[in-house]
Amino acid sequence: MRGSGILLHITSLPSPYGIGTLGKTAYDFADFLQESGQKYWQILPLGHTGFGDSPYQSFSAFAGNPYLIDLDLLCEQGLLKSEEYRGVYWGADRRKTDYGILSQKRIRILKNVCERFVKRQEYELFCAENAYWLEDYSVFMALKELFSGRPFFEWKKPLPQPDKKDCEFWKILQFLFFEQWKKLKSYVNSKGIKIIGDLPIYVAYDSSDVMGSPELFELDNRGAPVNVAGVPPDSFSPEGQLWGNPVFDWEYMRQSGYRWWIKRISHSLKLFDVVRIDHFRGFSSYYSVPFGSKNAVNGSWRAGPGAELFETVEAATGKPAIIAEDLGFIDDGVRDLIKKTGFPGMKILQFAFDSREESDYLPHNYDKNCVAYIGTHDNDTLAGWLENASGEDVAFAAEYLRLNRAEGYSEGIIKSAMASVADTVILTMQDLLGLGSSARMNVPSTAFGNWQWRALESDFSPFLARKLKNLTALYGR
Repeated sequence: MRGSGILLHITSLPSPYGIGTLGKTAYDFADFLQESGQKYWQILPLGHTGFGDSPYQSFSAFAGNPYLIDLDLLCEQGLLKSEEYRGVYWGADRRKTDYGILSQKRIRILKNVCERFVKRQEYELFCAENAYWLEDYSVFMALKELFSGRPFFEWKKPLPQPDKKDCEFWKILQFLFFEQWKKLKSYVNSKGIKIIGDLPIYVAYDSSDVMGSPELFELDNRGAPVNVAGVPPDSFSPEGQLWGNPVFDWEYMRQSGYRWWIKRISHSLKLFDVVRIDHFRGFSSYYSVPFGSKNAVNGSWRAGPGAELFETVEAATGKPAIIAEDLGFIDDGVRDLIKKTGFPGMKILQFAFDSREESDYLPHNYDKNCVAYIGTHDNDTLAGWLENASGEDVAFAAEYLRLNRAEGYSEGIIKSAMASVADTVILTMQDLLGLGSSARMNVPSTAFGNWQWRALESDFSPFLARKLKNLTALYGR
């Protein structure tokens, strides 16, 4: 069935408190999606962010980000007092999140919640059902505070026993996060909208997953990675990309019946209606780089678990609703895995118009079972791409898509994506607003200054809703 939606991460929602949350403006955006005739809301990973503020580098593969807990909702519950947060300075630019200010103030404010929180049956049930990750996470976070935020592999051994009250605080925050998320998701679904969530293939080295379950990863007897993840050199990055995430011990995973992956995907399927798995090609084969390397030049390709993993997951959970992020270097092994699983892959229009070669991303090469984007969180905005791409590539796009300057190239490209045969089209909020490069979400291979962009309440205008609804109806989405 044809459909379309908008990519807008929770952090990018409007808010007077420094960062988008699971509160009122999230519900307002769900209303906007319904008014716009959309069927999907795509977000980025919800994990507790660490170094560089990237949702793809979190302290846990399972925990939610406490920054996203809505303070007004806590105030309504009597868990916060308005004077504890409403007069706080969260930064001068409402278009950007200041993570430095958040790290200094947000958790400190949330400490007040613990003093007023009354344990109830729902909380005890939550802790019991999620003990398989919550215990490690709460200990990890309590110790991280004790060691002034330093990564766990720098902590002095032997590790002290954390205070039970400190661990309890992090459990309470997780309960409140998932309580707010469950209510929001229910509201979004009531509007006829499905949420597409994001599952990063790897976990961060500095995480409760690595600290609590080292057997899942290729680590030496000191707990340091033997190999880390990345991507090889290409025409865009002559030294490749060195991500630094520990790679999985796939043989151990196989022998254990992929239990950890079953839990992880099951957890994601409870949170989201559809799960987009980032770097899906890593299940076919993954690029492994010796730990300590300065770049990714000396890495090598190694075989991943292949279809066996997803056959095992399907046997345990039923057929999962998954989108495979099959971007980057794609070989026959990846294509075969996509075919075996039947998962829809991704098509990126910005990748289509390299004037030097024929591209699989040109719309005439699409099949229906795919999700089409103009760009993702890792790409420039559409307006930024039109400004910064080579003249030859833009000219190729204009000729291929029959663009005209009177209508505007951005408008024409959006229409071309919506008109494609792809079953699903996802547009970024920045592109719908016609924003330039300063509004892009992430610049790959850079550690700082990313994940900051935020919308304003005025962006979700009735005019834009009507315009998008007409476009959606025009192309049968």
